Amino acid sequence: MIAFVFPGQGSQYVGMGKELYDEFGAAKNTFEEASDVLGFDLAKLCFEGQQSELSLTANAQPALLTTSIACLRVLENETSFKPNFVAGHSLGEYTALVANGAMKLSEAVHTVRKRGEFMQEAVPVGIGAMAAVLGLDKERVAEICTQVSQNGMIASPANLNAPGQTVISGNKEAIQEASSIAKSQGAKRVVALDVSAPFHCLLMKPAADRLSGVLDEVIFAKMSAPVVANCTASVTNDPNELKELLINQVTSPVRWFESVEELNSAGCSNFIEIGPKNVLSGLIKRTLTDVSVSNFEKISQLELIKNGQT
Repeated sequence: MIAFVFPGQGSQYVGMGKELYDEFGAAKNTFEEASDVLGFDLAKLCFEGQQSELSLTANAQPALLTTSIACLRVLENETSFKPNFVAGHSLGEYTALVANGAMKLSEAVHTVRKRGEFMQEAVPVGIGAMAAVLGLDKERVAEICTQVSQNGMIASPANLNAPGQTVISGNKEAIQEASSIAKSQGAKRVVALDVSAPFHCLLMKPAADRLSGVLDEVIFAKMSAPVVANCTASVTNDPNELKELLINQVTSPVRWFESVEELNSAGCSNFIEIGPKNVLSGLIKRTLTDVSVSNFEKISQLELIKNGQT
């Protein structure tokens, strides 16, 4: 069985999607549809903009979603691949919900543009921080976060990316203290992340509250393939569950490697990452053995997938 997986924020780069845009009408039409929703030329931002502008949260989220859906539409047109399951990392969960028909592209682009704005505005710049802890198990990292979360300070696991790789998020002081403790307790490395806000922690509660109002306007449709949700790492094919899952996702950890294990337990042995870069492919390979992992963003990759060289 096949799982389509979709990348999250951080995979954006100037030039992403241009090769497919120039070659395939389906990709060009996808960018044009998103631009109509946003009210500006998204293709120009993605292909000719500055990396700093593209990486602004409110820009990166619709840009990545659109690029990934452009890739998906080309893949669907050029091959017979259909996913048995879908999943996405944080923002990528919205892409997954477009891929399985739960959301229209126009709805998703509008929603993630607002989501990005709300997340950026939830915490003033300089108040929050995130760091990647490498070489400690997720239980130990969670204990450290609990230890430093006092006197109104918050630190908590934000992304459970792979076994031994956990990103933590919260107040800058608490993250710095947790980082020091993690190093003293045997972490191989602790890397401060260059992010604009502390995502997937309780500091994002104002963003979650505002997002709820936007999601009230979305009518979720029947899914063509079940999704494994970030905040539960479990399968759902019930459209009525999606709003709550997407709201909770803003303040909850992205349980990525557990989601990958769930997909594997459900029978998925072929994973195709659809969208810019190959971050998720690397995480999947660190989590599972004896599975096929490939990605699609370039024409050369399309030929490899067609030929079964995945």
